[in-house]
Amino acid sequence: MSINGASTSENPLGGGDSIIPKKQSRKPKYTKFTQQELPACKPLLTPAWVIGTFMLVGVIFIPIGLVTLLASHSVVEIISQYETACLDQYIPGASKAQKVNYIQDINTAKSCNVTMNINKKMKQPVYIYYELDNFFQNHRRYVKSRSDEQLRGGKVSSSDLDLCAPEAQVNNLPIVPCGLIAWSLFNDTYTFVSRSNGPLTVNKKGIAWNSDVKYKFSSTLLPSNFPNNNVSGGSTIGGGSLDPSSPLALDEDLIVWMRTAALPSFRKLWGKIEIDLEAGDTITVDITNLYNTYSFGGKKKVVLSTTSWLGGKNDFLGFAYLTIGCLCMLLALLFFIVHWRNPRPLGDTSYLSWNKKGNASGENVLQ
Repeated sequence: MSINGASTSENPLGGGDSIIPKKQSRKPKYTKFTQQELPACKPLLTPAWVIGTFMLVGVIFIPIGLVTLLASHSVVEIISQYETACLDQYIPGASKAQKVNYIQDINTAKSCNVTMNINKKMKQPVYIYYELDNFFQNHRRYVKSRSDEQLRGGKVSSSDLDLCAPEAQVNNLPIVPCGLIAWSLFNDTYTFVSRSNGPLTVNKKGIAWNSDVKYKFSSTLLPSNFPNNNVSGGSTIGGGSLDPSSPLALDEDLIVWMRTAALPSFRKLWGKIEIDLEAGDTITVDITNLYNTYSFGGKKKVVLSTTSWLGGKNDFLGFAYLTIGCLCMLLALLFFIVHWRNPRPLGDTSYLSWNKKGNASGENVLQ
């Protein structure tokens, strides 16, 4: 049917015009993100910008490096290596086998002493560290040999104990704390005597991280079946013993030791001296040399150190800032000389390959 030249199609079921359903579009909804129309910054690296940026980095980094180095050099640090000195007092020029037999013999005297001279005033607190070299606490098997669930005082499954092998059980009873890390606890001890002040009191509290003490070690769990406590029981002694009446959270030496080091040479905090040590003073350190580093050729050192606002003595950060700063200044100077001697207008098309002399035909020289 046609009305005024317009045609309509009737609904075959009757009742008016038919409605053709709209085909659903797969076109995404228009946004600036989908159409990649968001504002963008495309910096134009002109010679002035490049030279200025390098100079700015150099101007910032060099003073930071100098300040960092000054802070590091303000730290007073005294180091004394003693594993050989202590042994020479008993067995001069000992072979490796003699060293191992000496340190493993529980009936042999192990005490010795070293002297540390204070060349510069050390303001309190003076931190005491022990340092071990060639001790790989980052070894995969060593790092995994522990049960964190047990240390927190939780219920330990047999699979958790399997991680502690070979120091998991004694006579079918679980070791608390289990694993090689706890078993190899450092157990050398130090006593400090000052020529000026006499015996120095060492504070052993507050040497572990608060987060470790609160959340990683139980305040109610007591050591039990610990092999190092049974010297005469025939088991191999790895390191220090633990007080069976003291909860794990109170043994900060153990907590410090259980935070394994990433490198084979490391320091761990042993205590704090809370009085100033004057320049010219002499400290005599009485050492109980118990820890076996002779089997693997390790070294032992006792360290006295102060701190700065940046921490302990470490020149690496300062030298890194200085190196980067000086390198940036050198590059800025080099780019400036190149730009000064061979300037060219920005966007000069004469440098395009097809506009160079000898290529008048327009042939692309890159072909």
